[in-house]
Amino acid sequence: MRADRLVSLVLLLRQRGRLTAAALARELEVTPRTVQRDIEALSAAGVPVYAERGRHGGYALLPGFATELTGLNHDEALALVVAGSRHGERVLGLGPALASAVRKVADALPEKHRATASDAARRVLLDPGTDLVPRRVVPEEVPARALAEVRRAVLTGHRLRIRYAATDQPPRWRTVDPIGLVTSGERVYLLATRSGEDRTYRLSRVLAAEELPEPARRPDHVDLDRLWRERCAQFLAGGDRLTALVRVDPARRDDLAGTVLAVRAEDPDADGWLRLEVTFQDLRHAVWALWRLAADAEALAPPSLRTVLRDRTAALAARYGVPA
Repeated sequence: MRADRLVSLVLLLRQRGRLTAAALARELEVTPRTVQRDIEALSAAGVPVYAERGRHGGYALLPGFATELTGLNHDEALALVVAGSRHGERVLGLGPALASAVRKVADALPEKHRATASDAARRVLLDPGTDLVPRRVVPEEVPARALAEVRRAVLTGHRLRIRYAATDQPPRWRTVDPIGLVTSGERVYLLATRSGEDRTYRLSRVLAAEELPEPARRPDHVDLDRLWRERCAQFLAGGDRLTALVRVDPARRDDLAGTVLAVRAEDPDADGWLRLEVTFQDLRHAVWALWRLAADAEALAPPSLRTVLRDRTAALAARYGVPA
């Protein structure tokens, strides 16, 4: 399971030094893409792993981390607790051996920091399996300095100033009370409140961040898994969702289904294609998902979606001098 794999990945890098994604994939019996996602999850949890590019590049731990367990500092041990302890056997298939190892990591912390470690395991949720957006999206880059400030504020329980670029709005500063961090698919989210109202921020849109000295106004104990599910449900229930009727080549059915919020109905077409009733996040999401399938899919309804796709096709044909 993923928690076991995350710890195994860290141990491989500790023991062998720099390794390529392909080498890690062979050792862990996963794909290189899965290795990249795991590296991003570890980085979000605070494990100091970095990528070296070039012919002899690969992934490695920062000097000082690859030490014996007794040499782990507070932040390093804390990162392993966060990466390895979330949900235990219930969600991540955490086996008895791994659970024992995580307890030993926690025990390696100074006594005054153990409460912090326990709270940190509740404040970071890795890959909960419930998503705000479909899984097959382009990976997002999170500025390292901003991520460090956000993570520190979450774990220390301090308020946070972020310079956030919301969709179709200029970036602006706002002060929030951070509750926890969630890695979901290719994205990392900050769950917070602002002026008492629930807020969820994509970290790729946080351009800068600053941990503030005053304590955050948040509950002492939080069930981050439950909170994440509630916010996902609120997100999916609201907003300008777009339901469309689409014809698709059966060979591309999974490519389409992997990018939509829901597939509500599915029937065979007279010519062997499939008719799907699907839900998109909005019109822009629908255009993106169908455009990438080219001639292997056709939007039948609503008319607004057909119009946008038709106009885009005509513009492309005109650009290349092809009759519409």
